[in-house]
Amino acid sequence: MQDLAVAEITGQCNFCEMKIRTLLALITLISGLCFGQEEEKPLIPEDLLEDEHVREELGVNEFTAPSISKLFDTLQFLMPLPLMETERAPEERMPLDRADLAIELGFLIADGFLIVQAGQMDKVEKMAADLTRYGKALGAGERINRHAASLLESAKKQDVEQLKKELTSTQKDVEIELVSLRDADLAHLISLGGWIRALEVSTVAVDKQFSPERATKVMREDIADYYTEIVAGLEPRISERPNYLEIRDLLSGLRNEMVIDEGLEPTPEKVKEIREQAANLVKLALQRQE
Repeated sequence: MQDLAVAEITGQCNFCEMKIRTLLALITLISGLCFGQEEEKPLIPEDLLEDEHVREELGVNEFTAPSISKLFDTLQFLMPLPLMETERAPEERMPLDRADLAIELGFLIADGFLIVQAGQMDKVEKMAADLTRYGKALGAGERINRHAASLLESAKKQDVEQLKKELTSTQKDVEIELVSLRDADLAHLISLGGWIRALEVSTVAVDKQFSPERATKVMREDIADYYTEIVAGLEPRISERPNYLEIRDLLSGLRNEMVIDEGLEPTPEKVKEIREQAANLVKLALQRQE
């Protein structure tokens, strides 16, 4: 009799457990139908992440983008930089499209690193003003204003390291603001703009003064892969623009150019090809939506 009671209780428990599992399965199914399966996001190359960036952002922000300051670390190895040859005059008129604003802001932050690296402190004031204008247009004016004031103060003191820190913080603060406004795609575009500018300058530097060691610094197929996936995953309003479709194709081909087979070294001809592709990327990235 006791065995029968135990069996009955066990059967009831198993039945309840089965009902719970069925209910959980239904909830999972409904959630998948309503919200879609979570897409696998491309991994950011580890050397493009600031330790502080990882600690403060990745835990709460799945949209964290590579740090432009890390992108520019490579350029330290490629000194002297061809600044005159790669100098870029920002447009006086800002774009109206927010995607254009974001990628041009990435170029501006990257240019800031170039200005600081070259010790051109007389250009910091104009750079700070441009950063403020673009930040305000993107809805992050207050955050950038604080950094602009610090940039000017650090320039007066000739404090190169502090200037770099302020530029890094500018990107991070704008990114936080954009994610809070549900504009994570724009945070990625800022980083993409910085990388394209860094690639342009570095390929010119290596082409002008070639060595296999210097050339390996631009052979980063992992970064090209990362940005190929990022561009493909942008909202259709951006990703289906003709220039972004071309950017995606160019990046995909570029990563193949950057692969160096085992036992071989990069060649001057290969660097020239990548330099041409980098120049094309700049033109495409700066094409505005009219």
